Amino acid sequence: MPADERFAVRRDRARTSVPRPLTATPAPSGVALPPGLALRGRLATGARRPETPRGSGRGGSAPRPPRTGRGGGPRRTYERARRAWDRPLTAYYVILGSSLLITVLGLVMVYSASMIKALDISKPSTYFFGKQFLAAVIGGALMLLAARMPVKLHRALAYPILMVTVFLMVLVQVPGIGMSVNGNQNWLYLGGPFQLQPSEFGKLALILWGADLLARKQDKRLLTQWKHMLVPLVPVAFMLLGLIMLGGDMGTAIILTAILFGLLWLAGAPTRLFAGVLGFAAVIAFLLIRTSPNRMSRLACMGVSEPDPEGGCWQAAHGIYALASGGWFGSGLGASVEKWGQLPEPHTDFIFAITGEELGLAGTLSVLALFAALGYAGIRVAGRTEDPFVRFAAGGVTTWITAQAVINIGAVLGLLPIAGVPLPLFSYGGSALLPTMFAVGLMIAFAREDPAAKAALATRKPGVRWKTMRRRVKKRPSGER
Repeated sequence: MPADERFAVRRDRARTSVPRPLTATPAPSGVALPPGLALRGRLATGARRPETPRGSGRGGSAPRPPRTGRGGGPRRTYERARRAWDRPLTAYYVILGSSLLITVLGLVMVYSASMIKALDISKPSTYFFGKQFLAAVIGGALMLLAARMPVKLHRALAYPILMVTVFLMVLVQVPGIGMSVNGNQNWLYLGGPFQLQPSEFGKLALILWGADLLARKQDKRLLTQWKHMLVPLVPVAFMLLGLIMLGGDMGTAIILTAILFGLLWLAGAPTRLFAGVLGFAAVIAFLLIRTSPNRMSRLACMGVSEPDPEGGCWQAAHGIYALASGGWFGSGLGASVEKWGQLPEPHTDFIFAITGEELGLAGTLSVLALFAALGYAGIRVAGRTEDPFVRFAAGGVTTWITAQAVINIGAVLGLLPIAGVPLPLFSYGGSALLPTMFAVGLMIAFAREDPAAKAALATRKPGVRWKTMRRRVKKRPSGER
């Protein structure tokens, strides 16, 4: 039989098999119907059953409370946010997004804060911005490279990076090769307008090498002994600190010391050992500050609200002026007054003050929120991994970026002495931007190495998505599905 005839036969059978509606026969007056017939009569005549509220069935539970809007209230919003934060890829996206936002906003503020400085030295207004943009492009490539590298390759690069960094830091102290900038002998001349500060790469070298060293000792269960926890980590760190202090860069030495203490803390150093190393470092820092009039003057400028009559604390006071004149939303991008020669180094150490003047309290709080998100995501990566190298390296990078941001912003606010360190990913300076972006790529790689994150990323590949979402339906001979 052809397909059309079979379809017609099925249609005729379906029409003839439709049940007719029930008609109710009215009951005689005074005659009581049985319960079953009474129920059929109500259904046939269209009478409705009394509505029963949900939840009041056999269990006897109370009816559900009415919903208050689509969102379900603040508690439901909090639960949604908590579940979203606990997703496997949250740390990956937070690190990537916050670091890129800080870098892009930093490029905007470098251009705004450095225009007058560039014109003052007879350069185009985009002179400093062009150099920073080039460094950001190279740093972005380094970040992508570090994010795609496996953890084993990062561990293999620890010793070469340390040896190259130490060699360059020794070259800085050779007369005729090293350069002095603002009184610090910590620069190498690369030709043209480009210079290199090897001490910035010393932070990254100490983190990678120290994390690999501590991870190997933890695998051998040697970190329970003091000598294995301190040697050779502390001597190598003091060697780097000595090379940095030969050039007079106290700020970078403080950041390197913070990284050392962060690694010791993550390694589980006892309180007595931690306090002993901290006390020794504090004594050395006190002697270095006490014997330097420049460092003593910086310490005396904490909390000042106006410069001295002789011109002392000029930078600290004008940094407070810039922040105070910004108000809630600032004077507008590019409308800063302090960058017209009043505030020294407006595009490097005190770029946060220009941000407060032009973008106001809203802009500065946004920058602080981005750094807080980046730091919290780094702590999450370090806390959720089972690989000791990943834990030490992620904790060291988080300590580095967080401590440097706190020291820079604290100096601008007058809460800490001016240490001369840039704001990570934000201030002008290619030597500081390159290793920092590589370190961010390091954390992105660690976030991707989490087993749950690996599974989530695997399901997002186009081939896997097509195989999981495609519906396979077997066609019938008649063409129906």
